[in-house]
Amino acid sequence: MNFKRKSLQFISLSILFLTQVVSAQSNTFKVALDAGHGGKDFGASYHGYLEKRIALEVVLRVGKILEKQPDIDVVYTRKTDVFIELIERANIANRADANIFVSIHCNANANLSADGTETYVMGPGKNASNLEAAKRENAVITMEKDYKIKYEGFDPNSPEKMIGMTMLQEEYMDNSIALASKIQNNFTDMLGRKSRGVKQALFMVLHKAYMPRVLIEMGFISNAKEGAFLNSDEGQDKMAEAIAKAIISYKKEYFGGEGQISEKPSEKLAPEDRVAPAKPVTETPRNPEPQQQTTTAESGIVFKVQISASGKKLEPTPANFKGLTDISVATDNGTLYKYMYGNTPDYAKAKELLATAKAKGYDSAYIIAFKDGKKISVQEAIKQ
Repeated sequence: MNFKRKSLQFISLSILFLTQVVSAQSNTFKVALDAGHGGKDFGASYHGYLEKRIALEVVLRVGKILEKQPDIDVVYTRKTDVFIELIERANIANRADANIFVSIHCNANANLSADGTETYVMGPGKNASNLEAAKRENAVITMEKDYKIKYEGFDPNSPEKMIGMTMLQEEYMDNSIALASKIQNNFTDMLGRKSRGVKQALFMVLHKAYMPRVLIEMGFISNAKEGAFLNSDEGQDKMAEAIAKAIISYKKEYFGGEGQISEKPSEKLAPEDRVAPAKPVTETPRNPEPQQQTTTAESGIVFKVQISASGKKLEPTPANFKGLTDISVATDNGTLYKYMYGNTPDYAKAKELLATAKAKGYDSAYIIAFKDGKKISVQEAIKQ
C-alpha cells in the first residue's frame, strides 16, 4: 500500500512538472532572425561594403540582445557566411514554429544619393521602387538548383505574378504592419534615420514564412555616407538595438510580459561571435489577433478598407486622406493607429471601396471585417 501511495505521488509530481514545462514553453516568444544573402550570394556591393556581411553582423547583435530576455527564444537562419536557399530560410522559421520572422538586408540604388530605411511586409505593392526591391532580393533563387521546379515556375523578374499568397497575406497583415511600424519608428525616433516608410512587396522569403513577417532594408550601402555608418561598429550597434527594442515592444504588446533591453548599446559581441571586419573587397560579387479599440461600435457584419497604419495620430478628415471621406480609426493601446475607409455590410461594395482607395494611391489597402465591433477574418465574414 505504501509503495502504491509513493508511486501515485511520483506520478502526480511528474504530471505537475510536465505541465509546468509545457506552460513555460507556451509562454516563450520565438523570433526567427534571417541575415540576408551569404556565401556565394554577396547581395549588394558598393564602396567595399558587402550586404551579406553587414546583415549578418546586425543579426548577431540583435540576437545577443534578445537572448538576454528570459522569455524569448532566437532562431537563426544562418550565423556564419554560408549560402541558404530562400525557401529554406522560411522553412527554418516554420519548423521552429516562430512567432515572427525578421529578415535583415541593406538597400542599394543606381542613384548613389538615395538614402533612408524602409521595412516591407508581404503584399502586392505595385510601386516601381518596391517591385525593383523585390526583384533584387528574389534574384538569388536563380543560384539554386532546380529553382523553376522548386518555386513552381516563379519568375523573380515578375514578382507581381506571384500567386497563392492572398489568404496568408490577410491573416498576418495587421501583425506584420504593427511590427514593421515599430521598427521604422525606432529608426526615426532613436537614431534620427530618414524613414522611407512601411511598404508592401512580393518577397519570396516572406511569402513562404507562415507567421507575421517583415523584411528590413537598413539603408543604402550604395550611398557612401550611409554605407560607412552601416559598416561601422557604432552603426551596427545602433541598428541592432533599434530592431531588438521594436521586437521586444511588439512581444510585450501582443504576447504579454514586461521585457526590456538589458544590454548596453555599446556592448560588443564576443570575438567568437563576430564576423570578420568588412574591408574593401575585390571579389565579384500562429498568433492570436490583437484586440482593437475602434472609434465606432457597429453591430452585425461590417466590411472596411484598411488604407494605412502609423504611429502618428491623424484627424479622420478628407484633407488627411487624399480626399477620402468616411474614415475611421482603430488603435492598439495608442501606439499604432490603423486608418480605415468606408463601412458596409456588402462585400461587393467593399471591393468597390477598395478599388477607390487604390485609385487614390493607397496601393497597400486591403479589406478587413468586423462582427459586432470585433475584428474577424474576411472569409469568416463572407460565410456569415
